[in-house]
Amino acid sequence: MSLRVMVVDDHPMWRDAVERDLAAAGHEVVGVAANGREALARFPAARPQVVVLDLQIPEPDGVQVTAEMVAKDPSVRVLILSASGEQADVLAAVKAGATGYLVKSASREELLDAVRRTADGDPVFTPGLAGLVLGEFQRISEEPEPARPETGLTERETEILKMVAKGLSYKQIAERLVLSHRTVQNHVQNTLRKLQMHNRVELTRYAIELGLDED
Repeated sequence: MSLRVMVVDDHPMWRDAVERDLAAAGHEVVGVAANGREALARFPAARPQVVVLDLQIPEPDGVQVTAEMVAKDPSVRVLILSASGEQADVLAAVKAGATGYLVKSASREELLDAVRRTADGDPVFTPGLAGLVLGEFQRISEEPEPARPETGLTERETEILKMVAKGLSYKQIAERLVLSHRTVQNHVQNTLRKLQMHNRVELTRYAIELGLDED
């Protein structure tokens, strides 16, 4: 599957290497940028499906760029590729709307796999970081929060939401429910629309808050 990808990194050698790897894998690199201003300026015309984004870029930084891109186009998927694996950086990126987070020690194969999975809306994290993110969402879910309004989710959408909360990928959900991968994606997109959320990470947090991961 060929994807439209944008690469944002202020280090020319690293940016060029990622661009080459993506192109060699059959993806279309529709835009590159060296800082936050360039990224946001080129984003509308580039219309990427996935943005591979470094956090430590000249202003605005990767967190702000992520938030602004997702606000402009809720369908875009942002994969952070950063030298930092610090908890504060990871959580800030996820809360801004990033779908995945890899540290730059990741291999070429891991990066390409992460880009494909991110395009599908699967949360992708460098090993060890996923537990950190879910742990933070668990902590937040224990804090008092106003009751949410009736969502209008169907029985099937609720069933899939429970599986999302448990960390299952679209492929695993499809196999368990004997559905096509596309059907599962459609159910998740409908759920996101009904809940007025932007990505699967937000959906996972919501499901954990409701305790659906424990059913």
